[in-house]
Amino acid sequence: MPAAGTGTGTAQIGVTGLAVMGRNLARNFARHGYTVALHNRTAARTRALVADFGHEGAFVPTETAADFVAALERPRRLLVMVKAGEPTDQVIDEFAPLLEPGDVIIDGGNAHFLDTRRREARLRERGIHFVGTGVSGGEEGALEGPSIMPGGSAESYESLGPMLEAISAKVDGEPCCTHIGPDGAGHFVKMVHNGIEYADMQLIAEAYDLLRRVGGYTPIQIAEIFRTWNTGRLDSYLIEITAEVLAHTDSTTGKPFVDIVLDQAEQKGTGRWTVQTALDLGDPVSVIAQAVFARSASGHTDLRQAYRGLDGPTAHPMATADSNAFADQVEQALYASKVIAYDQGWKMILDGSRDYDWSIDQGAVARIWRGGCIIRAAFLNRISDAYRQRPDLPSLLADPAFADEVTGAQDAWRSVVATAAASGVPAPAFSAALAYFDTLRAGRLPAALTQGQRDFFGAHTYHRTDRPGVFHTLWAEPGRAEVQQS
Repeated sequence: MPAAGTGTGTAQIGVTGLAVMGRNLARNFARHGYTVALHNRTAARTRALVADFGHEGAFVPTETAADFVAALERPRRLLVMVKAGEPTDQVIDEFAPLLEPGDVIIDGGNAHFLDTRRREARLRERGIHFVGTGVSGGEEGALEGPSIMPGGSAESYESLGPMLEAISAKVDGEPCCTHIGPDGAGHFVKMVHNGIEYADMQLIAEAYDLLRRVGGYTPIQIAEIFRTWNTGRLDSYLIEITAEVLAHTDSTTGKPFVDIVLDQAEQKGTGRWTVQTALDLGDPVSVIAQAVFARSASGHTDLRQAYRGLDGPTAHPMATADSNAFADQVEQALYASKVIAYDQGWKMILDGSRDYDWSIDQGAVARIWRGGCIIRAAFLNRISDAYRQRPDLPSLLADPAFADEVTGAQDAWRSVVATAAASGVPAPAFSAALAYFDTLRAGRLPAALTQGQRDFFGAHTYHRTDRPGVFHTLWAEPGRAEVQQS
């Protein structure tokens, strides 16, 4: 364990940007025996951290950029915890001139991975390592042990990795931290993590809505259902906290907490980035996309007002005996849809790794997501095992165990989606997951007709099923002759 100390050149790590996440990561490092240099644009925040938590370890408070850099031992390691975008560039521009070749700047914010690639290339020219690092777990995870996804060079990980592994969450003695890959790989994987998180949350919300509006359960009863589910294959952090939220009663009104919260979901942008990037990669992340769109739709009050009151079916709560069976069907639909959402995310990581030449270890991603992060779940152990047995796994459903579970759940899954449609209860993520499953298992798709349409109006050509080559039909000419393109 590194020795504690204070003064010039004694800090093993420095943290600049001491809002909640930066403060808690600094405390986490200090709790693990590292001497931590502190810096914040507002010096009062630095002083407050030392006053409140100085007993937890060795801190070196500084007020200027020069003093902050001087407090760090070589190679210097600076963790930047500021708002993504221009503020991050401003901090880099402030500190980079004070650094020397071999020093390391770590960006622990939710930066776009293309920004990280740009910054890494620019600083590499000066001999400075730039490590875009995904950190998941919220403020509690930052303090107690997050899941950490560092990118950057292999050389920078030799210096930084042991420290990040020390403060990360641990599962079965393994740190929830690994070197993801070069330049922007870490922030890319964190972005996809957040996209999966959007999907997971939307699927859970749809399950709640169906249990309440169709099953006739109260929020308190649904909380108990979720607690039961959390003892089985759906065991996860998000299911756990969902039960807590649903069981909570508003102290002012005495109503269920979920009934006094405005039904407009906000977002920070990482889910939207996931969908935009998936479009660039050609990856159909339909469940993630529907989760992002559902949040967007919830905020369009003008549109919702225009549609409200239009004719359509109304959900009628079931009898108790039927609702018990329906709850079991919803559990199966939720699990199957969740597997599809994760599968879409894993395929996106595979394709991003290929396009950007990152060589990301899919199994390692599953291992570091087992603890600390928001989407941590028991079935990530099984995903990790699946990739350990077959590192080139093209899809989770290529694993026999996952395939059996999803196909075994499909009768209940289809019934839930049909019931939702018949009852007028929106279930866009459940529906998208099922449609994705049916699309990929189909022997033949109507894409053939789409390609024919494209050839008709734009001469975009097509391939035939019976012989190789590229063809175009002369649609405007008599006889509509077919010509093979050279």
